[in-house]
Amino acid sequence: MKTLAKWTVEDYHRLIEAGLLAARRVELLQGEIVQMAPKGPLHSYMTDGLADYLRRKLSDRAIVREAHPITLSDSEPEPDLAIVRLPRSQYRDRRPYAEDIFWLVEIANSTLEYDLNDKKKIYARARIPEYWVVDVKGKRVLIFQGPQGEDYQFELAVGQGNIAPLAFSDLALSVEGLWQ
Repeated sequence: MKTLAKWTVEDYHRLIEAGLLAARRVELLQGEIVQMAPKGPLHSYMTDGLADYLRRKLSDRAIVREAHPITLSDSEPEPDLAIVRLPRSQYRDRRPYAEDIFWLVEIANSTLEYDLNDKKKIYARARIPEYWVVDVKGKRVLIFQGPQGEDYQFELAVGQGNIAPLAFSDLALSVEGLWQ
């Protein structure tokens, strides 16, 4: 049986700095360099709209990062949205770590199973407190909270009404508003 060599986050950074991954859309997941799925127009539309909506709602309470890497112990995924702690200046020389993250959002148009399995395990293991999967086809938001091991203790599917992230319980986000 062959053993796959795993990459560390530091190895991955060296590959990036050397320009060896410049022409590729990849991310580091559990020590493996993985090709990222191409994003279609609907995915981009949803990501842009949700990012704008969250920026308006959060104002100066958090940073909304679009499709930028975060650094975890053995992974450097690029979630569609990462809602992270201020100040922005702390990310000048590093990417956000798990402890900097309020919650992550993946927009799932063609990647629902991947986002609900592989990505969810990675985020739970890193103890990301909250993870949302926007199921575009199902017109619902799947909310995961309370990471424990490779899963989350609480799961909620919401198709209408308002939702509030754990970190900002006073914030009312319209599920219907996410689709506009």
